[in-house]
Amino acid sequence: MPEFLIESLDDPRLNPYRELKRKGARDARPVIAEGEKLVRRMLEGPCTVKSLLCTAAARDRLRAVTPPHVCVYLASAPLISRLVGFRFHRGVLACGSRPAAVGIGSLCGKTTSERESLLVLCPELRDPTNLGTIIRTAVAFGARGLVAGAAGVDPYSRRVLRTSMGAVFRVPIVQTDDWGAVLDALHAAGFETVAAVVDPSSPPLAALPRLRRTAVLFGNEDRGLPAALARRCTRQVMLPMAGGVDSLNVAVAAGIILHHFAQCSRVSPRPEPE
Repeated sequence: MPEFLIESLDDPRLNPYRELKRKGARDARPVIAEGEKLVRRMLEGPCTVKSLLCTAAARDRLRAVTPPHVCVYLASAPLISRLVGFRFHRGVLACGSRPAAVGIGSLCGKTTSERESLLVLCPELRDPTNLGTIIRTAVAFGARGLVAGAAGVDPYSRRVLRTSMGAVFRVPIVQTDDWGAVLDALHAAGFETVAAVVDPSSPPLAALPRLRRTAVLFGNEDRGLPAALARRCTRQVMLPMAGGVDSLNVAVAAGIILHHFAQCSRVSPRPEPE
């Protein structure tokens, strides 16, 4: 575990950590975890961690779980705050590479040996808080994988990581915009695809029978699911609501629906991330 003392903001070794709010090409962005809890989960997950930027106190707490190849950059808390552009109290950041890309075929293959499976599909979520919450909820209710639209928010962005409390490291995530191919692969693998819609003519959630393999689709925050995509699903479902309320926040709706399918399918839930 090589250690280096950082005393200047101009040190080029800090480049991956500069201006965490700055945007750039998705594939070129490193994965940055903030805070000891997220860093520990990142060290345990599929990302290859390249370096830590931390105070000496945080270094001491993480020493036992930091692999020997990871560079540790020691800096003062004020210097880290100036670097990232906001007051930083979490003591440590980690920088790593993105997990290897996986396709929908790999995800279907991962579930073929399981008696019952639950997958989550989010074609075009735009709010990182919503996506992070849905990922955390999906893991809590036993989902075996998630498919996120490449046109939507980056599932490995810092806000999604933080909102999901590191759950992004605990579930395979496919990123694609070829939703026709996704549905074809799921149907061929024996999945029922269930579109969550705001349509009074659709069956209420409670009326759906037990489904052996379920893939649930959640729509965009403003427009919901595209009608053509919803029609290609094998089923549609709605949440009945009292008069005057036509929809719920997508993350709230996802929590209700995924809990229902987890209970109906008896998918063994994983412990919810803290």
